[in-house]
Amino acid sequence: MSHLWLEWTKRIQAIAQSGLAFSKDIYDIERYEELREISVEMMAAHTDLEIVKIRELFTNDEGYQTPKNDVRGVVFKDGRILMVKEKADDKWALPGGFCDIGLSPSENVVKEIKEESGYDVVPVRLLALFDKNKHPHPPEAYHYYKIFILCELIGGEASAGGETSSIDFFAEDQLPRVSANRNTECQIKTMFEFLRDPLKETILD
Repeated sequence: MSHLWLEWTKRIQAIAQSGLAFSKDIYDIERYEELREISVEMMAAHTDLEIVKIRELFTNDEGYQTPKNDVRGVVFKDGRILMVKEKADDKWALPGGFCDIGLSPSENVVKEIKEESGYDVVPVRLLALFDKNKHPHPPEAYHYYKIFILCELIGGEASAGGETSSIDFFAEDQLPRVSANRNTECQIKTMFEFLRDPLKETILD
C-alpha cells in the first residue's frame, strides 16, 4: 500500500505520454500535458527530488511508453560468480546496465561486462527475463524488464570501469552486500541454480 501512489503516478505519466504521442487535437494535447504535470507534482510531493529534475525525467521519452530493458551478465569461474562494486552506492551487482539502442541484448551484455569488469566474454544463453515490479527491488519511477544472460569467460583481466570500483568472484554462500536497484540477492542465488543444472529452463517474470 505504501507504494501505490508511485504505481498511480507511473500509470498517469504513461497515459499522458501516449496521449501526447498520438493526439492531434490541440485541446486533447493540452489535457495530456496537464495530466503529465499532475504526475510530476505527485512524484515531487512524495520524494526529495526537485520538481525540475522530475519534469526532465518524465519528459525525456517520447512516443508510446514501454518498459525499459536492463541486461545483467552471469559469468562463473571455479564455481563463483562475477560481480562488480558500483560507485553509485558502494554495493555489488552483476555487471550490466541499460540496453543501448542499436545493440542486441547479447551485444549489450558483452559491452557492459567489458566496460565494468575488464573481462571478455561470449554470450551463451538467456537464463531469466524478470519483471522488476515482481521482485523486491526499491521502487522506481519507470517500469523495467531485467535480462540475465549466461556468458563464458574467454579473456581480459579485472579492471574497474567508470561506474565501478572493484571486481571479484563470489561463492553462493559468501555474497557481498548487493545493490538492490540492480539485482537482488535472491536473483543472484537463482543464477547459481543454472550452474548446478545447465538444463534448467529459462525463467520468466
